[in-house]
Amino acid sequence: MPFLELIEVRKTYPGVVALDGVTLSVSGGEVIGLVGENGAGKSTLMKVLGGIVAPDAGTIRVDGTERRSLSVRDAIASGIAFVHQELNLFENLDVAANVFIGREPFRWGPLRLVDRRRLNALVAPLLDRIGADFGPEARVADLSLAQRQLVEIVKALSLNSRLVIMDEPTSSLTIQETDRLMWIIRALKEEGIGVIFISHRLNEVEQCADRVVVLRDGRVVGSLSRGDIRHEAMIPLMIGRDLKSLYLPPAAPPGDSALDIVEVRTTSYPDHAVSLSVRRGEILGLAGLVGSGRTELARAVFGIDRVLGGSIRVAGMRLAIDSPRVAIENGIYLIPEDRKRAGLLLDVPIAQNISLPNLAAFARARLVVLRSELENAERQKRKLGIRVPDVSSEARTLSGGNQQKVVLAKWLSMRPRVLIFDEPTRGIDVGAKSEIYEMMRQLADSGVGILMISSDMEEVIGVSDRIAVMHEGRISGFLERDQFSERNVLQLAVGAGLS
Repeated sequence: MPFLELIEVRKTYPGVVALDGVTLSVSGGEVIGLVGENGAGKSTLMKVLGGIVAPDAGTIRVDGTERRSLSVRDAIASGIAFVHQELNLFENLDVAANVFIGREPFRWGPLRLVDRRRLNALVAPLLDRIGADFGPEARVADLSLAQRQLVEIVKALSLNSRLVIMDEPTSSLTIQETDRLMWIIRALKEEGIGVIFISHRLNEVEQCADRVVVLRDGRVVGSLSRGDIRHEAMIPLMIGRDLKSLYLPPAAPPGDSALDIVEVRTTSYPDHAVSLSVRRGEILGLAGLVGSGRTELARAVFGIDRVLGGSIRVAGMRLAIDSPRVAIENGIYLIPEDRKRAGLLLDVPIAQNISLPNLAAFARARLVVLRSELENAERQKRKLGIRVPDVSSEARTLSGGNQQKVVLAKWLSMRPRVLIFDEPTRGIDVGAKSEIYEMMRQLADSGVGILMISSDMEEVIGVSDRIAVMHEGRISGFLERDQFSERNVLQLAVGAGLS
């Protein structure tokens, strides 16, 4: 008997059918890959399973017991746990407190004080189980995005769950951390625990899933058994069309240098210097493990973090970049890793997000002209294919891929010389990825130098014209296209050099 069954589940919102008669089952020890483009209904389905929203129709059967809907309490009591893509952590608390928030063990006595020793003893083996490099008492505020994702996984494991639902769990993880997660999924499977694995990284779905269920427009449009799970089978079901290739070659050889980073030292690795060049018309992939200094280098080049030494040149001109304003004035633009926290104002209209870095261009007598701002936003909407009926809508209403296009639109409203993409397709579906890659190639072909930081090996190898690899604050090597392989990138990422 399946542990969980959804039978003809339906959920509608005003003007939108989010789930249209979805039927799905998961058995103990089974890994289901749930795939689909943004807007396909995956998020709504997870909210139904988590008890956050109630379906309008259909049946939910958990361990043989039929229900019309679940509450959050019901879901937890039934053994359904979540690893969310959007991290739900309290930054002011430590790891142990986050894992057992609301379930803390208390000391004996009238004051009900938290038993910190027992709490740490409960969390420590869970951290060891996933190979975390931090302890129960580490403050979440001090952890990287990848480490926080591991805390979310530990939270789910702490519930002794019978079904773990992982929503883009590897979006912030390195190759080694992703391999560790795959091992964790196999261990859960062997223990008889079911897993629903949601990911836009289809190679990971292919690696771990026993069965793939494909959602499109709120419907289940197909299912693939283990022997049939391949990219070329999943993509047409997901998007309703074939993609010949996610990656595009350059139209012409690269030109002169657009960006030169010469012996630059950052605050994360003050004793190590980085040197690299990005040419006009080139996409330079920057690979490496999380913590290798890639994002810190991007922040230093953009003027967020202080440069401790060395020089930065744009088109041969040396710049003293001590703030983002200086970088922007010289055509260096950053599309950050966390677009929601650092790239957008989610409660602000799309048009205002696009105009924000360059308000003077839309102002008259130091007042922003609304008509000019809206016309520019409409131009960028058409140019980039931003799928939204009204540019006056808030940025939070958009899918991940469309939010990324808005971040890009604000820089394309100006004159980029160098664009730094930090994890450009994190949390974006395969159809939108293809569009982002095409835009990157078009920008490079127009003469922009592009530096792309990515932890997705498939992306780094497929999109880049050259690859630079970082290890502990240094460039450990460069790879030309004929040298591209996962093995070569990994060897340089761990500091082993090429054999």
